[in-house]
Amino acid sequence: MEYIIKYKAQNTYEASANGALWQFLITPEDNDNQTLEYADFRNSLQVIVENSINGFGFKTYRIQPKQVFKEIEFEAEFKLSKEVVNPFETIPSTSDEDAYQLLETLEFKVEHEQFLRKTPLTSIPAELKNNFSFDLSLGIFENLQKLNAWIYNNFKFKADVTDVDSDLTAVLQNMKGVCQDFTHLFCALARENKIPTRYVSGYLHQGQGYEGDSQMHAWAESFIPGTGWVGFDPTNNLIAVENHIKVAHGKDYSDCPPIKGLVYTTGDNETTYTVEVSSEQQQQQQQQQ
Repeated sequence: MEYIIKYKAQNTYEASANGALWQFLITPEDNDNQTLEYADFRNSLQVIVENSINGFGFKTYRIQPKQVFKEIEFEAEFKLSKEVVNPFETIPSTSDEDAYQLLETLEFKVEHEQFLRKTPLTSIPAELKNNFSFDLSLGIFENLQKLNAWIYNNFKFKADVTDVDSDLTAVLQNMKGVCQDFTHLFCALARENKIPTRYVSGYLHQGQGYEGDSQMHAWAESFIPGTGWVGFDPTNNLIAVENHIKVAHGKDYSDCPPIKGLVYTTGDNETTYTVEVSSEQQQQQQQQQ
């Protein structure tokens, strides 16, 4: 699969900004089944773009305009290829009993402590504990599939009921949210059942009926003994494969927001984003029309 991603953002300020600093975490990762072939990032102020690596080892762009401005535009374009992988071919390679026993060992807990830990965004208040729990007569992969489906079937995708700082209280009370909320809930419940799970940010090549943010998407990756990290998209009840283009991972959203920064200004501001994810085949069809 060949993909082209076009990212655009425009920031407009009521009062002139006197300098700023931004970090963008939007570059698709190079991994075993995903190869980044081309990357370009630019801005309308023609400020020098610095490349850096964040704490989890993912590529970021940093820009720091020092001039006065009231508007700035950012554009990025990426081209990548993804290998089509069947995740069911390698699951599981250990017996269910051996896998559950491994979860209890000190060595396993120490090795995966970072993604077993609760965070403010992946903690479920005691008064809102729900009735989902693992069935230990089933394998870990089957239980994670059930968790994926449980969130999809019980929660409604709805924008503007939460924001990037919302914890799981609002999600569980309203039974509504967006992809980052459902991913936080998946992480929380998988970790409560001793499964190392990390929050993933990236892009979704939209299929028919898919839900997801128009800018970037979020899903989870869980570590299954004998298999490794497997992606689960509770927003769409999918296993994350070739339609899911990974950018970064962390313990929760706060570790991998697509953009963060500081702007020296007063008054109101407006930000608009657009992201287009298209396959090479779609690009060729559009050129022929």
